Amino acid sequence: MLDELRRIVTEVAQSVDLRTALDLIARRVRDALNVDVCSVYVLTRAVPAQEAGLLLQATEGLNKTMIGRVTLALNEGLVGLVARRAELVNLENAPDHPAFKFVSDIGEEFYHGFLGVPIIYRGDVLGVLVVQSIERRKFSSDQESFLVTLASQLASGIRQAQVSGELSQHEDPAADLGAAVVARGLPGSPGIVFGTAVSVLNSVDLESVADRVVEDPALEWQVLLSAIDAVRSEFAQLKADFARAAGNADENILFDAFIMMLGSSTFIGSMESRVQAGMSASAALRDTVREHAAVFEHMSDPYLRERAQDVRDLGTRILVKLRARTQDERDLPERIVLIGRDLSASHLAEIPTDRLVGIVSSSGTGSSHLAILARALGIPAAMGVSDLPIVSLNGQEVVVDGYRGLLIVRPVGSFRQELSRLAQEEAQLTAGLKALCDLPAQSLDGFRMGMYVNIGLLADMAPSMTVGAEGIGLYRTEIPFQIRKQFPGEEDQAAIYREALETFRGKEVVLRTLDVGGDKPLSYFPIKEDNPFLGWRGIRLVLDHPEIFLTQIRAMLRASIGLDNLSILLPMIGSVEELETAKEYIFQALNELREEEQTISTPRIGVMIEVPSAVYQIDIIAAMVDFLSIGTNDLTQYILAIDRNNERVAARYDALHPAVLRAIVEVVDASHLLGREVTVCGELAGDPMGAVLLLGMGIDVLSMSAGSLPRIKWVIQSFKQADARQLLFAALECSRPVQIRAMLSLALEERGLGGLIRAGS
Repeated sequence: MLDELRRIVTEVAQSVDLRTALDLIARRVRDALNVDVCSVYVLTRAVPAQEAGLLLQATEGLNKTMIGRVTLALNEGLVGLVARRAELVNLENAPDHPAFKFVSDIGEEFYHGFLGVPIIYRGDVLGVLVVQSIERRKFSSDQESFLVTLASQLASGIRQAQVSGELSQHEDPAADLGAAVVARGLPGSPGIVFGTAVSVLNSVDLESVADRVVEDPALEWQVLLSAIDAVRSEFAQLKADFARAAGNADENILFDAFIMMLGSSTFIGSMESRVQAGMSASAALRDTVREHAAVFEHMSDPYLRERAQDVRDLGTRILVKLRARTQDERDLPERIVLIGRDLSASHLAEIPTDRLVGIVSSSGTGSSHLAILARALGIPAAMGVSDLPIVSLNGQEVVVDGYRGLLIVRPVGSFRQELSRLAQEEAQLTAGLKALCDLPAQSLDGFRMGMYVNIGLLADMAPSMTVGAEGIGLYRTEIPFQIRKQFPGEEDQAAIYREALETFRGKEVVLRTLDVGGDKPLSYFPIKEDNPFLGWRGIRLVLDHPEIFLTQIRAMLRASIGLDNLSILLPMIGSVEELETAKEYIFQALNELREEEQTISTPRIGVMIEVPSAVYQIDIIAAMVDFLSIGTNDLTQYILAIDRNNERVAARYDALHPAVLRAIVEVVDASHLLGREVTVCGELAGDPMGAVLLLGMGIDVLSMSAGSLPRIKWVIQSFKQADARQLLFAALECSRPVQIRAMLSLALEERGLGGLIRAGS
């Protein structure tokens, strides 16, 4: 039976369209399970005043003339029961069940045995797969497993068909939601916008490059150098184009990362040595890109993994020049929403910047360079929108909702009118936020909050300077360690940290010490663990290797000479002993440098509160440091016991969970009693709803991505802290996150801030 299942899945994958696939499933399943009937029902959208229905889309054994004509509501029949419960139903004699409904002209009155399983995609029921038999019998557990497995395989295909509009022809064209399909991904850049989809298909594949014999390595190297120079010029021009579009050249420093790599001795030298050894230009490029991309690709940190795609994209651009391919000019629409599977910054080179209004990528996250660039330019973006039929979407009217990471295809009727209204409000919102850049984040009753940014790469600093950031609340120092083949030395680290400290001269810069290990291993320092999130990571690793820790601390201290704006943040502190030891090493490094006659001020020392044990010892820990920074991402993960990177449970991850809020309140209250400053540097700080509650708690500093900062500043300026505190008290009395979100949504709407949260809802 397993072999038969594999054959069916393979044939379905090769089907030209959904109709063919559904018919094939009905035939193959009936034969494989030796049953009398196999049918597929698909959940269809309907007019808002009506309920959705389960439409018969394929059958073997019932009256085929009823395909596309029979619809069951979710409260009708056994098929509706399966969909409503989202679980299988296995009955010996279906007509005896209270939910059984006789449907005339379909021909199922002769059948008794019934097995129905839901077709579920990411928690949403899309349809029901049914088999029936004339005889009275319950289907076996093997048959149940077969059907459940097949239904899971079918789900993705149905979802793709919905996005492409393949099912829309069977629905009421007059229905408000009939032709609109919503594909879900991850927020990339906030905003909501209408446009016309322009599909991007990667026709050049580095992995398809074949080896060949080279007769003249010198000539081959010149050809490769010319291609590299052409790409470098292309990026320089693209940077200039975006500078004009954004109105500020500093916002486009992200392209410098590509230009710098094209001038990197490591990157270029690796290709040159391969060519000199007899490889072709294309093969040398292929292997060099593989080598550099692998460094990032094997990292568990999502932010750093995104850099692998940047390297591959750069290689693809060079390969395009090597092959001297010319692309036909396309008749591009006035308002372009760029859609592709592996979009990256350089794909924008093919699109007029004055026409680009939205971006949708089926891969990537909010940490990718593409998302960072979109936020800097104010272009809504949805990332990780999987199962996109790229070709089918080309030329379609679409809406991008960057708040929720949604792609909405062909909205019509009142639904389209509502989206249009939201898009107009969004345009007004974006224009208004620019005026807040130089204003403080101060509540209506005078409470002032610091507005800092989180930084991962030096290239991230340019957008931060354009939105009024008052400092760096979290600088991740892992990158110099993770992009190398050995531990970086003190000099190398000091130079990197110095650039960040100088860029924010006169403003606080919080450098977090090395946070690797466990789920973020170093390629040259492998760690294998069954449960990395509870393993050897963060402060635990470096305290076991003080030589690594002391070198980094010395580099930080040396970088701060003459600037005196350094704060050191210790991650993953879970015990008083860990904090005591870490502080001893910091003062050891400080004394060593002073003995070397270096004039260095004592930095502020803080800890990240992200481990529950630290919450319950917060009074002791707060007394030992100068400030505390709450990492709400990991704190939420540990309190709720949910791996937010695990798609099976990620939907249950919610930083507005009452348990998380109570933990944060406990940290804030205990720290403020001791006069300690509290920062929040997790995603909750950049969430408008979260910001309201954090204002109510009296948080001193919020640190977030540059793109979120103007919006959160607007939230703070629109509330009295006293009102935010009342909302906090009410939230702490709630038992479920959904209650808290509903309350905060209403509060934001009442103050005219609904545009920050409601787009696409």
